Amino acid sequence: MTKIMLRGNESIAYAFKLARVQVIPAYPITPSTLVPEKISEFIANGEMKAEFVPVESEHSAISAAIGASAKGVRVGTATASQGLALMHEVLFIASGMRLPIVMGIGNRALSAPINIWCDHQDMMAQRDAGWLQFYGENNQEGLDLGIMAFKIAEDNRVMLPAMVGLDAFVLTHTVEPVEMPEQSEVDEFVGEFKPNYVTLDPDKPATLGSFGFPEHYMEFKFGQWVAMERAKKVIDEVFKEFEEKFGRKYRKVNPEFVEDADIVLVTMGSMSGTAREFVKRMRGKGKKVGLLKITTFRPFPKEELIEALKGVKVVAVMERNISFGFGGAVYAELGATFANLKEKPKIVDFIVGLGGRDITFNTYQAVLDLAEKALKEDVDEVNWIDVNKEAVYKAEGLQ
Repeated sequence: MTKIMLRGNESIAYAFKLARVQVIPAYPITPSTLVPEKISEFIANGEMKAEFVPVESEHSAISAAIGASAKGVRVGTATASQGLALMHEVLFIASGMRLPIVMGIGNRALSAPINIWCDHQDMMAQRDAGWLQFYGENNQEGLDLGIMAFKIAEDNRVMLPAMVGLDAFVLTHTVEPVEMPEQSEVDEFVGEFKPNYVTLDPDKPATLGSFGFPEHYMEFKFGQWVAMERAKKVIDEVFKEFEEKFGRKYRKVNPEFVEDADIVLVTMGSMSGTAREFVKRMRGKGKKVGLLKITTFRPFPKEELIEALKGVKVVAVMERNISFGFGGAVYAELGATFANLKEKPKIVDFIVGLGGRDITFNTYQAVLDLAEKALKEDVDEVNWIDVNKEAVYKAEGLQ
């Protein structure tokens, strides 16, 4: 195993190369463009045996990915933000046809206004499309989760597509040291893709993804539900096997300093590194605060969250997304997770870092101050941090 310096986008490209992806349809969009660029370089240099398909839009990219996957080959692609939104209607087709496509996402804000920087709204807007969703904290996780996503998605108990998200620019364009496994090790770990479905074959014509009458449609949807539930066990198995083979530990949720914590910060993606350092400093000051990083958002790790947050008084959910009219998506799902339990923490939502706004120690301090207040009294359920509220109120005619 060697260590090389990689941008986050390159870590996804190397994951595809090491997994021996056979077809890559892609359309460039900031901040994920370097993924197809790097892959096309691999192919041109003879380092990767694959078919690169340049298309006219992201809608065409995912459509071509579906066609290739239906042929029975390993398929990967990459996109971000508006590109992922343009794929929206076709994402449901990929999942409904049970095609294990893997897609790298440079997590980027959705317009308007136009913004090319980081938040998680793009993937969160697709959370009901039936795709597995993983969020990486750093470029090493981009590589590792990219490799593992193929093994998980292609498992016969799952057969669902998967997204691996890396925060725009914070990771996609930032260079970090990444441990690169040997090709032979990845070959042994991932294995050859052997589809368990009827594939497109001119010699054996078949209709795939055909019309579903009311008499049958619900059974197809229930099959996707069952597959997503089974994916929980498969993810655990693959994470464990990866740790045994490569030495790096992955869990759907990653609790740190939570055993005696009164307050736990819940994070996803690159903000987790800053949060970890903040929590360590607060621990040094005697504060009973912990951290819980979510790596797997779909399937949502309900059982692990309930276990990890047992006895915690306040859960401060920090998230780079917003579901207008309610709050953050993670907050909503955590609330539903604990809704029917007698013993539950107070869950408080914090909207942070939208459109690439920096998440600093001051951000975490503001969150912690409100969480500590919540230990003693009621606070707002949804809180926007580091936002100029007065300017917005004035613009909206509220002052």
